[in-house]
Amino acid sequence: MNNNFKLFVALLACWACMTTASAQNAERVITESSAPAEDIYIDDIVNKRLITEAKLMAYEPVREADIAWEKRIWRLVETREKMNLPWRAEEAPFFNILKDMIQNGDITVFEDEKFKDAMTYEDVEKKLFDVDTITTFDYDTYEEKVQVVKNTKDWRNIYRFRVKEIWFFDEEASMMKNRIIGIAPLYEETVEGLDRPLEYPLFWVYYPEARTFLSKHRVISDNNDVAPMTWADLLDNRYFTSIIYKKSNVLDYKVEQYFDEKDPMFGFDRLMESDKIKNELFNFEHDLWEY
Repeated sequence: MNNNFKLFVALLACWACMTTASAQNAERVITESSAPAEDIYIDDIVNKRLITEAKLMAYEPVREADIAWEKRIWRLVETREKMNLPWRAEEAPFFNILKDMIQNGDITVFEDEKFKDAMTYEDVEKKLFDVDTITTFDYDTYEEKVQVVKNTKDWRNIYRFRVKEIWFFDEEASMMKNRIIGIAPLYEETVEGLDRPLEYPLFWVYYPEARTFLSKHRVISDNNDVAPMTWADLLDNRYFTSIIYKKSNVLDYKVEQYFDEKDPMFGFDRLMESDKIKNELFNFEHDLWEY
């Protein structure tokens, strides 16, 4: 009897310990006191992780022997057009995304569109910042001091982007394909003595390298705040409007160089030539077949 009583007491003690531990665990589960603040106070319904955790699909491999024809095309993307407004989104403008990638060392930028001259960090700083001097007065020493300050270039002065792409006919797939090779932001700067602002490319980004990092940034949309489109999706699927300002040619002419700038029809002729090049690209594949 004594042994049975001791066994009963031992079992009772074990049950009490298990009950206490379960109660503590239950209390730990239902409380949020130990959760990080960023998981409690979020400006959304839930933390969005679908884009950041998704894997980008790599380009389909293409053999050189399968490329029967190709043509290089240069485009201008006007960010003030309605379809291109996401490029100027106040929350995350496209230029700031590129700038953050550069400052984090994620990508390499180039001075030329052929991606031969890589820019050093000092060169990038000169492109991203305007250096200015200000004079301050020290009331303790009654002296004037000159300080050098860096002002970040305002993304609002970037209205257009250049996009370089290659169109090619893949014999294995028997279809026309295209791939973006480079992107360059055009900075608009007012220069004294000129009747119009000076526009020049800050740098060239090699898109195949930047594509992986752009796939982690959501495109802000007017239609749906949770739209899962990334910048890689937007660029790969050509979800933007643009005009063609150049195609590869022997003389390396731009479209505008084929016409007289003093001609009243200069703007119209340039636009029509751009549309002509676009139609040639779309019709090329159809002209290869008989129906």
